[in-house]
Amino acid sequence: MDFSMKVWSILWQSDNKLNGKREGLVRRPGQSSPVLFQSRQNARNFINRQYGYIRGRPDLRAEPHGWKMPHAVKVVVDIRREG
Repeated sequence: MDFSMKVWSILWQSDNKLNGKREGLVRRPGQSSPVLFQSRQNARNFINRQYGYIRGRPDLRAEPHGWKMPHAVKVVVDIRREG
């Protein structure tokens, strides 16, 4: 049985001279799949807990880091049986 579902994840973005523009979904350390949430509010709460410090750190938003505050994005997860 194959199906898909809409959930929320977190988009990380950075833009600096060394690496250019980069973005990707946030993953927990040691995991290959992105962090997923059932609601946008849950994703935003996670962002504030884990990455809220970026708002008060102009040094991280400037070169050489170029970090941007992560934000919640809606994603579609496709579940398929392999084989």
